[in-house]
Amino acid sequence: MGTYILKRIITIIPIFLLATLLTFGMIHLSPVDPAEAYLTAAHIQPTEEILAQKRHEFGLDRPLLVQYMNSIVKISQLDFGTSFVSNKPVWEEVSSRIPATIQLTIGSIIIAILVSVPLGFLAGIKKNSGIDHFSRFLSFLGASIPSFWLGYLLIFFFSVKLDLFPVEGIGTWKHLILPSITLALPLIALYTRLLRASVLENLQEPYVLFARTRGIHERVIMGKHVLRMAISPMITGLGMNIGKLMTGAIIVEAVFSWPGFGRYFIEATFNRDVPVIQCYVLLAAGLFLISNLVVDIIQMYIDPRISRKGRQH
Repeated sequence: MGTYILKRIITIIPIFLLATLLTFGMIHLSPVDPAEAYLTAAHIQPTEEILAQKRHEFGLDRPLLVQYMNSIVKISQLDFGTSFVSNKPVWEEVSSRIPATIQLTIGSIIIAILVSVPLGFLAGIKKNSGIDHFSRFLSFLGASIPSFWLGYLLIFFFSVKLDLFPVEGIGTWKHLILPSITLALPLIALYTRLLRASVLENLQEPYVLFARTRGIHERVIMGKHVLRMAISPMITGLGMNIGKLMTGAIIVEAVFSWPGFGRYFIEATFNRDVPVIQCYVLLAAGLFLISNLVVDIIQMYIDPRISRKGRQH
């Protein structure tokens, strides 16, 4: 088990280094000159003399390999440079906004799990029933409605008309409800479908027939065996979506004026704030890798066969 985890951790390192290389390459291949972008953000008229000075200050006149190695050293120290707009360290700006995004991510995941697990499980064991049809309808709805439209719809009904929740901002638990629901609905659609299909598949497995033959109570079979095995694809999907939620809640944060990392990235993109954009991309890659590692470890405890397959390879 420990060997499997160690192998998974080791595989993360070259993947992350590849992500840094791709990010470095895209920044240098893009038509945006970081020195010019900095001067524009600082409202300074770019001249050839000032541009040359800033390129030297940023190290852009050095060989690409030297620039890349310096970039790796700085990234390992969480040094992503200074924001062109605020003139503050990028990591300081990002770390002050990450808690808000984490709060939104956790809220949406909790809502998605509380709805999709019972709904998908009941839809699977009661195929073609009323609850199964409702789960299909909800899945279709969640996969079809754009997040920005749903967000404005929830604001209109629950904030403007009913005055139950705040329109925007952050502060109390009420501020969290509407953006969390907006972010959770596509997850509910995905997880409900995954769990329903997995339950139907596991109900056809021989271990269910053997358990029934031995006279084990149906509730024990469904709860202890079928649900435990069927939930595995959903956990995998959750691992793939945690990083997406942490870095991809851009639209929801913009609609609800949520002071998170995604909204900060939008502002940085419009301002051509290269250090912030680089930090966002690398943080996204790191979150995807870490969340998938955590999910693999959880999957290993649920199904020990994963660990044995890892040792065989």
